[in-house]
Amino acid sequence: MTESVGPSVDVRRTLVRRGLQLNALTIGYNALEAAVSLAAGVAAGSVALVGFGADSLIEVSSALAAQWRLRRDADTQRAHAERNTLRIVGWCFVALAVYVAIDSGKTLWFRQIPETSAAGIAITALSVVVMPLLARAKRRVANGLSSAALRADATQTSLCAYLSAITLGGLILNALLGWWWADPLAALCMVPIIAKEGVEAIRGDECADCC
Repeated sequence: MTESVGPSVDVRRTLVRRGLQLNALTIGYNALEAAVSLAAGVAAGSVALVGFGADSLIEVSSALAAQWRLRRDADTQRAHAERNTLRIVGWCFVALAVYVAIDSGKTLWFRQIPETSAAGIAITALSVVVMPLLARAKRRVANGLSSAALRADATQTSLCAYLSAITLGGLILNALLGWWWADPLAALCMVPIIAKEGVEAIRGDECADCC
């Protein structure tokens, strides 16, 4: 198969540098997001917030994997880096889906009522704004480099935005209307989205050499 002509060396270097900067920003923001969400979730007994915090840690892992992929862009093992990055992102998604499903089901079964969390509402509302902007910028870099692994990382960031909105909705319903079940139900709504992205990333590693 004839390999398609990619961007020039200078353009590629610029894209790689931009991608590294975006991933550094992602790592910093998601570390903060994870710390606030996990602390607030444990304090309030909110499975949705704890799940969201765990997703933030996975986003950090995904960004670190993408960072490694970008640093290997110029060497002969680029395809190997693509495959490994896709595997890391995909299996992290699957692990998170299993965790959220079990913990949410347990919360609903035992009627573990979460408390209102102002800190949780604040961090998820901020993420609804921040994460789509990061995802859009990262997707431009991924498309410019024709990288399936970097596109998977950008998708993970987009997913974080969706999860932010879902989690925020559950937290607000619990705070305003006392609908305690909205919180674990919101967490359960995350599961098919997370699992789908994980399976697609794992299966996609077979095509990494083509990207």
